[in-house]
Amino acid sequence: MLSVNIVCVGKLKETYLKDAVLEYTKRLSKYCNIHITEIQDEPLPNRLNSSIIEDIKQKEASKILEHIKNSYVIALDLTGSMYSSEDFSKKIDDIALNYNSSITFIIGGTLGLTKDVLLKVNEKICFSKMTFPHQLIRVFLLEQLFRAFKISKGETYHW
Repeated sequence: MLSVNIVCVGKLKETYLKDAVLEYTKRLSKYCNIHITEIQDEPLPNRLNSSIIEDIKQKEASKILEHIKNSYVIALDLTGSMYSSEDFSKKIDDIALNYNSSITFIIGGTLGLTKDVLLKVNEKICFSKMTFPHQLIRVFLLEQLFRAFKISKGETYHW
């Protein structure tokens, strides 16, 4: 069974987001082994400059990189490729068949991901050119993964 790992910076605070993640995690367990790793986000000072931003992103990056071994790695990034739900489903199938039995998705923190992290991934994907809170994008990713598996199996949900 495919192993899907989600490495994300920050913890969910809102109950409604936690409930959504639990629901989709439960649904996905029928199709894959799903594991979510929450990395402690760095505190943001009231005033930011480019040096502080890079320092925070680098600290988060070192924690992220510890969790991406032996896996096909996909970063969620605004510069990534955009997929339809059907194409995303095909992409997941292709990775599972041809590359690896493990996929790791990376969701960065408030300030995004460092170039170092982005250079180590196999691919970058973008759900929208709009910016969303990183906590909310976790729910989007889980829902799209569930939809992808349903499409792949020819099961109703997507229609």
